[in-house]
Amino acid sequence: MTIENQKLVELLGDLDDASRALAAAEAIAKHAEIGRVLDTARLIMVEDGGPAALESRSQVLEEAGVYLGTDWAEPQQLLPTLTPFSLASAEAATVTIECLSELRLLAVALGEYKHSAISAEQAHHFLTQSIALNLELLFSAASEAERVKQGSLAMVPRALMQHLAQRIGFEHIIDQLIEEIWRLLRQRPIQVNPVKSMITQIAICQTSEGMDFGTSGLGAARLVSSLYGPTQASTGDPGIPYYEQRLASLDGQALQAEALGFSRAMYDTGLVSPYHASFLRFILDDYENLLIDALGLSGTGRDGLLCYGDLIKALITECVSPSTAQAVYGIAMLLERGILYQQGVAQSLWRQINLTLTDWAESRLQFMCDATTTPRTRLMEGVVCMLGSPLGIGQGNNPTCQSARALSIWATSDPTYLLQMITAIARDNDLTMHFEGQAISSKQCLDASLSLLPFDLDPVSMLLVPHLDATYLEMGRLCIGREGDPHRWINPEFHGWWVGRGFCINVDVASGQLIDLEAFIRNFHAHYHPFYNGNQPLIHPQPAGIAITDSAARFIGWHAIAIMRVALDQNSEMRVYFFNPNNDSGQNWGNDVIVSTADHGERFGEASLPFEQFASRLYIFHYDTLDYGEPEKVPEESFQNVKSLIELSWGLDRIPDTGLQASAGTDGPHS
Repeated sequence: MTIENQKLVELLGDLDDASRALAAAEAIAKHAEIGRVLDTARLIMVEDGGPAALESRSQVLEEAGVYLGTDWAEPQQLLPTLTPFSLASAEAATVTIECLSELRLLAVALGEYKHSAISAEQAHHFLTQSIALNLELLFSAASEAERVKQGSLAMVPRALMQHLAQRIGFEHIIDQLIEEIWRLLRQRPIQVNPVKSMITQIAICQTSEGMDFGTSGLGAARLVSSLYGPTQASTGDPGIPYYEQRLASLDGQALQAEALGFSRAMYDTGLVSPYHASFLRFILDDYENLLIDALGLSGTGRDGLLCYGDLIKALITECVSPSTAQAVYGIAMLLERGILYQQGVAQSLWRQINLTLTDWAESRLQFMCDATTTPRTRLMEGVVCMLGSPLGIGQGNNPTCQSARALSIWATSDPTYLLQMITAIARDNDLTMHFEGQAISSKQCLDASLSLLPFDLDPVSMLLVPHLDATYLEMGRLCIGREGDPHRWINPEFHGWWVGRGFCINVDVASGQLIDLEAFIRNFHAHYHPFYNGNQPLIHPQPAGIAITDSAARFIGWHAIAIMRVALDQNSEMRVYFFNPNNDSGQNWGNDVIVSTADHGERFGEASLPFEQFASRLYIFHYDTLDYGEPEKVPEESFQNVKSLIELSWGLDRIPDTGLQASAGTDGPHS
């Protein structure tokens, strides 16, 4: 028996004891016993096999009185639309009892529990609606709001939804699931394993007997084929060894058709099939003329391939395999960006190919490897993906976001600097940065706790983020005693020379109250809005800080983003396009402030909001002190609109006149 199974057995024993004690208690004393049952059930939920064990005990738990005196005592009265609120609660008891209730309904729906108050059909209908309403819990990482509000409790509802979906069947939620997958893919994330897992589940559903996707079949087939059969020779998912045998028998015309089929599927979804990687390696030596078609290159990419053909072939040899197929998209987009023409990029990539990793670096990356890959291969895959898709970086569950933002900015504006950083940490386990002339060694600042990051980051972030976080914190320490927000001095030193030295903030660090709101709003318009800054475009991405709010417009915390550009969309609405270092930028921030990631002129990886809505969540920004703009020309209506949105959301308790002071944290506003 494994250690994990032993732990589950022990927890189930405790639960059975607690449920017996609950059943034996007098009605007036049951409430004292319920807490023990719920605490144990919460621990069981996140264990492998835990939800199934709780499902099998549904009738026993209900008859013992676990729902006594609660809204869950009458399942026929429950509303699916309320489940997102229960599962997102910060109260462990509320989350756990909701999970137990839905597991109870699952037992009823599957005929395992004949309930007197609700039928199997009613229970099934409730659960399908609940899964659809909580779809993001199936495969997305916890958002900032969830992490701050729920902490480790956020894993409990995710375990529930995975179990419900497996038992109920994905065919009942397939429409919503496919729509959600496409929404995520339009953001072109570097980390695609969660999406690939969901597509794999769809593929399994497709091959199951009695499975009818109905009108969803076409959309499902399109996603599944992108991974498991995008071309004629790979149709039917024959397996890599058999596919390679097929390739050996194809003539030149058929091979070109394969190349074009792979590139179409790749650009359609942003996903790369393992067969695509196998094909690329097959043509590398004898059919390299097909590389252009296999990578789907335009004129820019084609010229780059012709100029740096040996480097691209070396990159493919080093990091492209069925296990690292996503590197194909990274290489294609790296060529399309044309960054190989920048001084030092090609030379730095040659150095990366031949890099020897330290033991620390190998240990950080080892868990990402299988029998066919090495830590160096994984790192090389991460490098080309980051250079190809700088806006696809996600912070996962990492509680800091400054480092992810910085990686994106460097990959966008100074790729040679990023490659130098990767080399320094992977080879030397140390990074030297400067703060106002003072050298900072990340190795000397690195705290052991900072290295305990979640393991859902991309390979480059896995290595760099601990060192970058340590350096960032040391810069903050050097600012102790200075008046105001330390980001005024840290951001330009940390990110690079292109960060404006001008700095605006609308929150008093000491009190957390709003300050100089009118000047802040007008200055943001004057420096970033083309109508009030002389129609000057943004040259380099600029770091900024926003106040994250939930769907009810309640303040969650401070968050680091990068402003990429400001432009009119296709409907002539001025929008701010920004990079949010999160695994999903599409969020509802309340007051109808819903972040868009597509259909409003966004480039892959960008999020956007109308200018005034974005300004209503902004609390710090940088600007060039030599660019003055025309703040006095900003209409009073625009100022009042932004002011109202602030005061009705995160600024509600920060208005000086109210006398209320919402805490901004022990270190003041922090982006």
